[in-house]
Amino acid sequence: MKFFSAAERIAFVATLLAVLVLALLPISRLQEFGIDIGFHYDKANHASAFAVLAFLGYLGWPGRRARLIVFLALVGAAIEILQGTSLIDRDLDVFDWIADCIGMAFGLLAAACASWVWRRRN
Repeated sequence: MKFFSAAERIAFVATLLAVLVLALLPISRLQEFGIDIGFHYDKANHASAFAVLAFLGYLGWPGRRARLIVFLALVGAAIEILQGTSLIDRDLDVFDWIADCIGMAFGLLAAACASWVWRRRN
């Protein structure tokens, strides 16, 4: 599994940057650039983004799960706080953060299952 950890780490950082850009650009900028990705239900966007981040983070740093959970929870909270500022002009919504945490749980579960399957095959 260690061979793959570098790829997961790179994918994690790239995904984190993409999530931050999508979450912190004002809606008008996203529309201006023609960016309309994701689901029509905002909570699904949050949950899926953080599920992918948790999945990649778990595989990239298997011994650092607690730190990963705290880090992603803080990132989700920071995104919501920043979205509530007039600079970004989006909505601060605690339920978005809850969706982030639910997504993290699913991502961690999926990564644990994938890791278990990988170990059993090798």
